[in-house]
Amino acid sequence: MLSSQTSIVSHMDVDVAIIGAGPSGAIAASLLRQQGHKVVVVEKQQFPRFSIGESLLPCCMQFIEQAGMLDAVNQAGFQFKNGAAFRHQGRYTTFDFTDKFTPGPGTTFQVQRGQFDKLLADTAISQGVDIRFGHQVDSVDISAEPTLQVTNEQGQPYQINAKFIVDASGFGRVLPRLLNLERPSSLPSRSAIFTHIEDNICDSEFDRNKILISVHPEHKDIWYWLIPFSNNRCSIGVVGEPHLLAHLTGSLEQQLLDIIAQEPDLKRLLAHAKVVQPCQTLQGYSANVTTLATNKFALLGNAGEFLDPVFSSGVTIAMQSAAMACASLNKQLKGEVVDWQADYAQPLMLGVNTFRTYVQAWYDGRFQDVIFYQQASNNIKQMICSILAGYAWDTHNPFVKESERRLNTIVELCRELDVA
Repeated sequence: MLSSQTSIVSHMDVDVAIIGAGPSGAIAASLLRQQGHKVVVVEKQQFPRFSIGESLLPCCMQFIEQAGMLDAVNQAGFQFKNGAAFRHQGRYTTFDFTDKFTPGPGTTFQVQRGQFDKLLADTAISQGVDIRFGHQVDSVDISAEPTLQVTNEQGQPYQINAKFIVDASGFGRVLPRLLNLERPSSLPSRSAIFTHIEDNICDSEFDRNKILISVHPEHKDIWYWLIPFSNNRCSIGVVGEPHLLAHLTGSLEQQLLDIIAQEPDLKRLLAHAKVVQPCQTLQGYSANVTTLATNKFALLGNAGEFLDPVFSSGVTIAMQSAAMACASLNKQLKGEVVDWQADYAQPLMLGVNTFRTYVQAWYDGRFQDVIFYQQASNNIKQMICSILAGYAWDTHNPFVKESERRLNTIVELCRELDVA
């Protein structure tokens, strides 16, 4: 594996210490390196490693380009993605991400994250970023200039002195744990069961260029993802509140197969599928924090807040937060005063809260009514499509600027016309 690790000394001094080499960490490291800052990335795991969050949104592509990684991603052979498809009780609808309200990329990729994350990290290394795989952050002190106590893969401790810490540790949530920043999410606890399959899909009408979101025929708050890859495999998963999945028995694989069989169209589509990876589960994954950033640290992506996988917003929020944090951090490192609440946390939460509106409305049924409504005007569909494509920070879009009010208005209209 390409590595930038250097010999370990008792301590090192850097401008920025980044915890985690996933998408937000790799993007942040590249952007900071471009500005001439000395950066070190500490990553607990070895790459490649498995992760979910495999269906990128087009909004991601602009950050990949800013980080100088676009050519590498375009040439990697990932599955092309141009939209999203939704299915429920025989109803089927699609959103074409190229036909959206907001300017910007309209296509992206569906990726196996082990390969994708390694590609971004390797590209950052080729740009001169120091990434240290197999190194674990044991403690952090921000009482004065930030310091991190780290153990390398040989079990040897050392210290990093930094002017600033960026936490890009994802579900590891290193700084929230070490600095006691965690707080309960406002979203109900949900569970996911997932794996990779050799799909063997024979249906000629199946669109591999789109993620397929299927809704359980009886429980509208249970849903399935099917994400095609370029190697005739798919990521498949189911999400629901724990009590709705409590009737499932047997191994995780059997539980997943049994609940897939409850959705007729998905059962037919995957009739010849074979599980090729041990099933995994993720429970109570939604998370929140008391503070996203100060003049000593910033939390990116899932390290700060994770909503829900239903609209594939995780990697988009991660990359958006990396770009926003780096813009503010570059100013601070050059001696400018930065208000991290006004300059980073509030602008970031604008998009996060937009996604939150639609996640909550998905589970209470309102947004599903809109998704499956067949007579929506093209203009409204384009505005919704922009959000599904990841452009949740575009305040020119009324469904971003006034997300709750606009959503309720269109929901009422859809229901009235359905009754009529």
